[in-house]
Amino acid sequence: MRLEGKTALITGAASGFGKAIGTLFAKEGANVILTDLNEEGLQQTKKEIKALGVRTSIKLFRNDVSHYEDVQQLVDKVFSQISVLDILVNNAGWSHPNQPLLEVDKDTFRKVFEINVFSIYNFTKAIVPHWRKQGGGTMINISSTAGLRPRPGLTWYNSTKGAVNTMTKSLAVELAPDNIRVCGIAPVIGKTGLTETFMGVPDTAENRRKFLDSIPLGRFSMPSDIASAALYLSSDEASFITGSILEVDGGRCI
Repeated sequence: MRLEGKTALITGAASGFGKAIGTLFAKEGANVILTDLNEEGLQQTKKEIKALGVRTSIKLFRNDVSHYEDVQQLVDKVFSQISVLDILVNNAGWSHPNQPLLEVDKDTFRKVFEINVFSIYNFTKAIVPHWRKQGGGTMINISSTAGLRPRPGLTWYNSTKGAVNTMTKSLAVELAPDNIRVCGIAPVIGKTGLTETFMGVPDTAENRRKFLDSIPLGRFSMPSDIASAALYLSSDEASFITGSILEVDGGRCI
């Protein structure tokens, strides 16, 4: 029960990393607020968490992280209902397919930046005033090894994750006097709904090989790996850690 008595908001919680983070946080005693555009997926996440026998609160909200007004309304609603929010996990993300950089059109480029980067701006603007009033908070941004060791074919996606890494460190420095910790997690390619998008080819054993060969521990990341990292960084055990980008990558960035 490492998060007992805490409340956490997780974006992109209908599947993949976000679903795993929401599930583990609830098991560890947190009241969880799960958001996504996929309402059906959110309901399934809640159903699976409830099946574990957890007794914490689970609230669901449909939310578009790329729209500031939508984010502001969500955050204000959360604080009006529960008054305290301890943890924010900016997990929602998107990518263009793995392809030559000149083949990515402007609208796709804009969408990737709006979901991966603008979302953090939106939540920061909306939540920091509340956190300053309550005396602190913890923000975890899900980045990627793409922002540290970029692969060809994902240039514009890589650039968004580089921005997330720098933003995380800068936020940590500027918000430290407010007792607000900001950390990032950089997963290597993993089993999520975006796996084939990152690969640019069908997810077959043969096509996986070139990606697995670049990961010393020889496997993709799993949602549970990312959830465990998020749990640690969100817990009181990490109370003196801020500005860190935790590489959960099987050695990819070495």
